Amino acid sequence: MRIFDPHIHMTSRTTDDYEAMHAAGVRALVEPAFWLGQPRTSPASFLDYFDSLLGWEPFRAAQYGIAHHCTIALNPKEANDPRCVPVLDELPRYLVKDQVVAVGEIGYDSMTPAEDTALAAQLQLAADHELPALVHTPHRDKLVGLRRTLDVVRESALPTDHVLVDHLNETTVEEARDSGCWLGFSVYPDTKMDEERMVAILKEYGPQKVLVNSAADWGKSDPLKTRAVADAMLASGFGEDDVDLVLWRNPVAFYGLSGRLTLDAEGTTDTGAAGARGATHEGNSILRGGE
Repeated sequence: MRIFDPHIHMTSRTTDDYEAMHAAGVRALVEPAFWLGQPRTSPASFLDYFDSLLGWEPFRAAQYGIAHHCTIALNPKEANDPRCVPVLDELPRYLVKDQVVAVGEIGYDSMTPAEDTALAAQLQLAADHELPALVHTPHRDKLVGLRRTLDVVRESALPTDHVLVDHLNETTVEEARDSGCWLGFSVYPDTKMDEERMVAILKEYGPQKVLVNSAADWGKSDPLKTRAVADAMLASGFGEDDVDLVLWRNPVAFYGLSGRLTLDAEGTTDTGAAGARGATHEGNSILRGGE
């Protein structure tokens, strides 16, 4: 079984986690830029963090046979802090890096005017750099937040099929699906989805354009939740092909829109690969390239 975790914050995890993830079948992941649990006091702290996502974390992951890519952005929570907003001017030089496969996490936290501005600006950056976007839906008032998110996406230059709307649940999945966006679900103890609820959604709505992630971070979370969903799918009657679609081919297809995924069939990083931008080989999920 091969697993691609499309949203996990390995900066906050240990090497034991990398080892356990590999043993569970994880061969690739995407680490979205996020806040660090306490306020940043200047844009410079973002830049050090972005550099670690492009250098140190891929090195750590590769030691355990896991391909590491990232997304870069000003996250919704810190979009409300005037000390952080100037980092928007620094994003373009990071968005051209080979390891960056999307703009994210962007979206809403408290649905403020400042978040409106940051979301619209970063959707434009995604369009300008021909990258997809990873969009965070708020933890509160989720349906209202989803609708507001989709309104801004539709007003942007980025096509809806280049947007992954994350942290969905039973109240938001139908409208998100109807929008044409990709559907992201975080399986996270206590506060988000669990394996059984995820399987129920897959049975009702199908596995097409669905991505399942652990969203593991510094809180109470579990980097093996993707494997738990795979096992729950098999136990409930889904076939191995359905599991591979949700846990591998769908995240490869979405982040492959960037043209920058560098994976072989098992997810191992091929650091010497250089090929056509966004080349995809059906069946073995090889995506090689970068600019």
